[in-house]
Amino acid sequence: MSLPHTRLAIAPPIPHRSALRGRLALTSLTIAALLAGCGPSNTAPAGPAGGMPPAEVGVVTVAPGDIGLTTELPGRLEASRVAQVRARAAGILQQRLFVEGRDVKAGQALFAIDAGPYQAAFASAQGSLAKAEANLMQASAQVERYKPLAEAKAISQQEYVNAQAAGKQAEADVAMGKAAVQTARINLNYAAVTAPIAGRIGRALVTEGALVGQGEATPLAVIQQIDPMYVNFTQSAAEVMKLRRAMENGQLKRAGGSNAASVRLLLEDGSEYARPGKLLFSDLTVDATTGQITLRAEVPNPGGALLPGLYVRVRLEQAQATNAITLPQQAVTRSPQGDSVMVVGPDGKVAPRPVKVGGQQGSQWVILDGLKSGEQVMVDGFQKLRGDAPVKGVPWQAPGSKPAAKASAPTAAAPIASAASAPASAASGASR
Repeated sequence: MSLPHTRLAIAPPIPHRSALRGRLALTSLTIAALLAGCGPSNTAPAGPAGGMPPAEVGVVTVAPGDIGLTTELPGRLEASRVAQVRARAAGILQQRLFVEGRDVKAGQALFAIDAGPYQAAFASAQGSLAKAEANLMQASAQVERYKPLAEAKAISQQEYVNAQAAGKQAEADVAMGKAAVQTARINLNYAAVTAPIAGRIGRALVTEGALVGQGEATPLAVIQQIDPMYVNFTQSAAEVMKLRRAMENGQLKRAGGSNAASVRLLLEDGSEYARPGKLLFSDLTVDATTGQITLRAEVPNPGGALLPGLYVRVRLEQAQATNAITLPQQAVTRSPQGDSVMVVGPDGKVAPRPVKVGGQQGSQWVILDGLKSGEQVMVDGFQKLRGDAPVKGVPWQAPGSKPAAKASAPTAAAPIASAASAPASAASGASR
């Protein structure tokens, strides 16, 4: 019996251990190359000579022009005219004829005092005057009658002289009577208390039934004229002298070309009063205790919005600077050694530059000298300066108006992180 034919499978030869290691290494390199080719292709731009790009700093471009030099000073409002209404006639106050807190006109009746005694005195004075006029008439007639008799020697000269003296005495009595009537009329008019000026009257200081004017002029009310208003404020004498010297040297010119400097008021809530005022005068003497000079300005107040005693801030424009420059305050470094700014050159290099500050205009300094038109002054980004490394100037915008920066940093960092993690994953996979 024959056995069935059986196919025998021959196993392939086992490669050498060194050849197996070479194949594994080649496979790992191939996988790493493929993973590297799949990584991000965008990289951060390189700066000069392959370094970091120049840091961006905020700058403003110098543009000279005529600028008004304003000074902000504290002040108090005051009524332009103040009158105290007093009782000039003694008596009982019978009536108040005005509404407290309202506007009154000059000559308007305010109070009524009992006028009975003054009417009686006025009538008595009129009677005395009438009697004196009658005596004068009789004396004059006697003089006229004695005159021809004295010329004819019918009466003695002494009788004629006595008649003339009686006539002169009668004339004097009439003059005294007229003065008494006038005095009585004045006292009678004092019983009706009127407004001495036009303005706004305050509260009544006395009530009906009070005895006023007994021994002194009793205060009854106060009237204040509040259109226009005065604002009193002080300025350092050193600043005033410095400003005058600058005008004399031609560095500054007077605001508006006249002595009336422009004045603006800032109210307690920070708002600006709509109507401008004008400077009236500055005091001729300096306060020895404070070193301040008192100034006064006049401000129109037709609507009565401003009240006496109100605290305000006064913006006073006393002079104008020609070819001056305004810079944000953070751009100027002030020190006892002098004022300076950082100027960005055409090559991006930053260098300090001494300047001359003339004053303040709002939140900016007024620069009188030290800069030229077209130069770029650094405003922010000072923390980015690194020695002599150049910078890139970009237009500066005030806080609040600066647009929001684009969030580009996180998107650029993400591919870098994934690229860095890819070789590690490949290596771990290869080791497995």
